[in-house]
Amino acid sequence: MDAKSAVELMESSNEVHFSGFHMDGFEQRKASIEQPTTSETDMYEQPFVIGVAGGAASGKTAVCDMIIQQLHDQRVVLVNQDSFYNNFSEEELTRVQDYNFDHPDAFDTEQLLRVMDKLKHGEAVDIPKYDFKTYKSDVLRRVNPSDVIILEGILVFHDQRVRELMNMKIFVDTDADVRLARRIRRDTNEKGRDIGAVLDQYSKFVKPAFDDFILPTKKYADIIIPRGGDNHVAIDLIVQHIRTKLGQHDLCKIYPNLYVIQSTFQIRGMHTLIRDAQTTKHDFVFYSDRLIRLVVEHGLGHLPFTEKQVLTPTGSVYTGVDFCKRLCGVSVIRSGESMENALRACCKGIKIGKILIHREGDNGQQVCPSACMP
Repeated sequence: MDAKSAVELMESSNEVHFSGFHMDGFEQRKASIEQPTTSETDMYEQPFVIGVAGGAASGKTAVCDMIIQQLHDQRVVLVNQDSFYNNFSEEELTRVQDYNFDHPDAFDTEQLLRVMDKLKHGEAVDIPKYDFKTYKSDVLRRVNPSDVIILEGILVFHDQRVRELMNMKIFVDTDADVRLARRIRRDTNEKGRDIGAVLDQYSKFVKPAFDDFILPTKKYADIIIPRGGDNHVAIDLIVQHIRTKLGQHDLCKIYPNLYVIQSTFQIRGMHTLIRDAQTTKHDFVFYSDRLIRLVVEHGLGHLPFTEKQVLTPTGSVYTGVDFCKRLCGVSVIRSGESMENALRACCKGIKIGKILIHREGDNGQQVCPSACMP
């Protein structure tokens, strides 16, 4: 089954089971996602919001990381519900061991809603970073608006107002023994707690809160992923579905002769550098040239070719292709000239001509090209 048919299968059934992955009532709830608010072209101007819930140490972070990694050509941000824990007063800090961090009242949901509302409307926000050692949010991190927002947390499905922000809801379903083992390893290694304290907190707060508040929200999930980040098939299907939603107005579908280079972290890193106001002129030129070289090489890959067989130094016959002959480059002055060096580096001895396009008249309507060909 290819990716396309798998996604079609996901969207055509009320409950789909695929390699331990199932979607409950997705067809009914996705109608609200696909209903345009104004016009067909405005459907996805707002970001695609994904909610990821599940018990503590169920593998939510691993699932989010894998989705982000596979969606590297989209702008994706992660918002953690943990960032919105209520701050403690000095008096409350003295009895913090009796506080239930897995209860809905432990979170400042109103602040979370304000942050999500700004992100959905294209505004940058400052999100607090909660410190589990001081039990305070003294540090802020800047989050810019993005195409995809992943909202992760144990109770992100508990409040109806938060649920209604989501276009897709994922519940990570992991066995209780596995979650407990992960929690013991995490809390002892990362937070310096002893096993006795971890087990006491688990039996006193974590397990009852999971049974009372977290597990009941599983019914709201569109997608249920057993085994968390270990379920690669489920995550691949989710990513393919998200790509389908985000690509409904892809320019490649409108213009068949348009080709888009798949983005990578290297490409995004270079774009970040050349857009940074602090970047030096030397670095700007260097990384711009690298990006231009990638564009030129990608474009050359779409030229016609002929099959050719050659004899290798070992005496064997290799069947390859022969480069297109009689190539010339034409740059549109002035921007096109920045690509000439990359073209010369890729095509030995290529001749380059120039075209200057200018306007005549006061109304600027008449366009007059001037050519200087090789």
